[in-house]
Amino acid sequence: MKRRVAGMLSIAGLCLALLWPAAAQAADPLKIRISWMAAPGNLPPLLMEKPELMTRAGQSYTVDAVRFPGPSQSIAALASGDLDIALLTFPSLPLAIQNAKLDDLRVIGDEFADGMQGHYSAEFLVLKDGPIRNIGDIKGKSLAISERGGGAEMALRSIARKHGLEEKRDYGLTEVALPDMKAALLEKKADLVGLGVPAIAADPAVREAARPLFTQQDALGPSIQVIWVARKSFLEKNRGVVVDFMSDALRVRRYLTDPKNHAQAVSMVSGVTKQPPEALDSWLFTDKDFYRSPDGVPDTGILQKNIDRMAELGFLKNTVDVKKYQDLSIAKDAAARLAN
Repeated sequence: MKRRVAGMLSIAGLCLALLWPAAAQAADPLKIRISWMAAPGNLPPLLMEKPELMTRAGQSYTVDAVRFPGPSQSIAALASGDLDIALLTFPSLPLAIQNAKLDDLRVIGDEFADGMQGHYSAEFLVLKDGPIRNIGDIKGKSLAISERGGGAEMALRSIARKHGLEEKRDYGLTEVALPDMKAALLEKKADLVGLGVPAIAADPAVREAARPLFTQQDALGPSIQVIWVARKSFLEKNRGVVVDFMSDALRVRRYLTDPKNHAQAVSMVSGVTKQPPEALDSWLFTDKDFYRSPDGVPDTGILQKNIDRMAELGFLKNTVDVKKYQDLSIAKDAAARLAN
């Protein structure tokens, strides 16, 4: 009898030993791979700079903020399973659904919006002493944007068409990297430049020599410029952990955008981006910056209008019904945690 009991205990011990690695592995925090393109416009590279606010990091999740050159690379990584959450621009969302066939994408939150009341909108600048005085004057001129297919090109084409002007026939359009925009305008390599970030617009040298001809808000109205998206299968499998992560990310967002923390926020961003604090202080996370929802929930009504406008301008064959591609319950649950 004793031998039988001992044998049963040995078998039980062996089973526990075999099951232990699996149990330990299941308890490991989930590695969340999230993309970003440029800081401080995109917050993922800043999240772990304030680790005490990321209260569940290392417990339910870890963060791997991966930099990508643009939305198209993030879309490819989502499609291949090499990325969990992507920061996409509003023009890239319908293209990912229609062209990359990612019809299981879900909008789960926002990063920032352009042209919301009381906040910054991307500017299209011309020289104060240059030849362009009004929209009609862009005829025959060289215009620059940072990338094709983005909000800047949509805004430019939209406002030009209202004045009967079309690219190639009436004006030239070239791509210029954002860091080179200042030189392109001041050295008269372009007659108009579309700025996608407030940092360049806030440069004293730019402000002294240039003026805004129009803004993206003038052309398109408010835009939900950058959004967080993930695939449905990832969310269904890891919903609780994603809510953990988003609630912590919201806590960091609120810290950074709180005016009482402005000096600390400038210091954090300066440390990550290597930009001098004086280049950030006047605009970063203020009303001179893009709008960020404190709850991380995008206005999908505005997003729908943005995508409808894309179709009207010929950037899409057909519009996309945003309601079919959103799961805002995650951001709402994350925000509710912070309220408790």
